[in-house]
Amino acid sequence: MDAETQIAPRQDTQVRVCPNFHAAIELIGKRWAGAILWTLTLGPHYFSDIARAIPGLSDRLLSQRLQELENEGLIERTVHPGSPPRVSYALTRKGSELGPAIRELDRWAKRWQSSG
Repeated sequence: MDAETQIAPRQDTQVRVCPNFHAAIELIGKRWAGAILWTLTLGPHYFSDIARAIPGLSDRLLSQRLQELENEGLIERTVHPGSPPRVSYALTRKGSELGPAIRELDRWAKRWQSSG
């Protein structure tokens, strides 16, 4: 942008980030949390499926992020009986409401990455 087309910063209002917005961005912006949520927008997945879907994510960190997202009410954990028992994860209603935002961010990222 050249100097003539730049937009001057607003000086007539005091800007303050909404604390709720900030908390939400901090939660989903934690390393791997967004990728986990994106994976779960496709439907429920077992732990091992999530791990395979996100290369480079350690089991320890996946467990930690899943627990944090569960504590925030974004995902639910279901233990399936068997030997050994299997655990699956799915978005809750609250988590599902992030779906449109996550899909739009995915579309934006694909456009941005392809434009260099």
